[in-house]
Amino acid sequence: MPQHVVIIGAVALGPKAAARFKRLEPDSRVTMIDRGKLISYGGCGIPYFVSGDVSDASELQTTAFHMLRDEAFFRDTKDVDVRTETEAVGIDREARTVTVRHLPTGREEVLAYDKLVLATGSTPSALSVPGSTLGGIHTVNGLEAAQHIRALVSGGGVSRAVVVGAGFIGLEMTVALADMWGVETTVIEFRDQILPGVISGNLARMAQRHMEDKGVAFRLGEQVRAFEAGAGGRVARVVTDDAVLEADLVIVAVGVRPNSGLARAAGLAVSERGGIQVDEHLRTSDPNIFAGGDCVELKHLITGSPAYLPLGSLANRQGRVIGTNLAGGAARFSGAVGSWCVKLFDISAAGTGLTLTAARAAGFDAQSVHVSQLDRAHFHPDKGIMSLDLVFEFGTGRVLGMQGLGVGGDALVGRVDVLASLLPSAPTVEDLGGLEMAYSPPFAAALDILNVLGNAAENILEGRNKGIQVDEFAVRWGARNGHGPYVLDCRERANAEDLLKAHPEHWHNIPQGELRGRLDEVPRDTGVVLICNTGARSYEAFVTLAHAGFRDVVSVEGGMTAVLAAGVRV
Repeated sequence: MPQHVVIIGAVALGPKAAARFKRLEPDSRVTMIDRGKLISYGGCGIPYFVSGDVSDASELQTTAFHMLRDEAFFRDTKDVDVRTETEAVGIDREARTVTVRHLPTGREEVLAYDKLVLATGSTPSALSVPGSTLGGIHTVNGLEAAQHIRALVSGGGVSRAVVVGAGFIGLEMTVALADMWGVETTVIEFRDQILPGVISGNLARMAQRHMEDKGVAFRLGEQVRAFEAGAGGRVARVVTDDAVLEADLVIVAVGVRPNSGLARAAGLAVSERGGIQVDEHLRTSDPNIFAGGDCVELKHLITGSPAYLPLGSLANRQGRVIGTNLAGGAARFSGAVGSWCVKLFDISAAGTGLTLTAARAAGFDAQSVHVSQLDRAHFHPDKGIMSLDLVFEFGTGRVLGMQGLGVGGDALVGRVDVLASLLPSAPTVEDLGGLEMAYSPPFAAALDILNVLGNAAENILEGRNKGIQVDEFAVRWGARNGHGPYVLDCRERANAEDLLKAHPEHWHNIPQGELRGRLDEVPRDTGVVLICNTGARSYEAFVTLAHAGFRDVVSVEGGMTAVLAAGVRV
């Protein structure tokens, strides 16, 4: 029997669910409503429109075959009725009706439904500080807002910008402003690193240093206390705990919150953090109402706990599941492991699963290992450095997550995607070490970095290596005195020469290939810190020293590549 399905929200999940359902039930009706004028656009492309990489906003709203996804498109090609600038103001679950209001006229209407879909998305979090409503302060809450920001910047009226928040959106907008438009940009983040919660401190320092080299300034561990107006009543200054920053434009990107007020008012189950609760079929606590996208909580497939993962890729996949189930199917969306990627000037960052901090907070006895190596065969001209952190459970060796940086973004994302597909089946570091990967010199090394990463973790689990990461090396090096640390550089003499001259008391050199014949030069009464370019030769040196009875020895994971990338001064 034909149905009438009402979908509230027409950006990502809503259109996907509508199109899938209509393909399965062509005789049924779909009414899709949205508060905005613009619908069905690629919201994740907004920073690239602001930067100018995407020349026109309509490109974010077109199909791959260049059709504009507007109301006429959905009416004519999908047989879906779309009502823009229309807000849902109430749901009567017993009567199965939605009251909607046309925003330009205030006219209200009651729509009856057989099934209802909530694709209400999320809202950027605001800063509750004096001056937060001044002109010139923006959040990235849709394509229309992005058009306004780009108009300001391209018009030449912005020379200094402040971005509040160093998460995905904040950093992408920072790159957009600084790279294409040359805007002097400062990022304020109240936590002590960029990309907080999704990447390790060491990798964050590497990414930050790269962005600083591109002219971006960072103020970490600071909070915005007020915005102050200048001439014309627009924002002119940002006041923090420690500074007053001049600004012609402010972007506030301090996270988002799910739009669940409509669901809560209708008596649907909503979590304490505000996400609508759904089952694996994406049904709410009312079997006639589905929900997905940024407004829902999902099951995290590693911890088994509810998680809030507002990602466009998840919303699109969920839209297909909901469309299927609206037509009587039993499609499942079992959850997610939380995979992400972001481009930061000339490098990319990506990750999947849990960070070390998140794994420990979830109750895992977790450990991490760092590897930096070439992403392609060492003799191929397109090679570049990739740095990966693997998080695993001590004892069992279960892999819990991975995060990384790389100059080859596609190569990095490819490795992250491989691990993301494995994580739901609880792989071990041994599985990763033996993983079959496609090989050709333009694409990978014969022993892929994922294999190396698994092997490195296995060596730690079995006591064959003891590594320290960049942060611990920085602490040891910063605390050096007449008694240590004793740094043994395992590279060839020419690589170590400058450091030997600069730090003759602490920096020493024995090439790894000569170590077995020069063991008597290595002290046994002080700790030894082994280092090379990437950690491979220092691991070999560790094996040699351990076999010779040395006990207080560690190897710097990622070697000088990681140390220099993180900006540690030696």
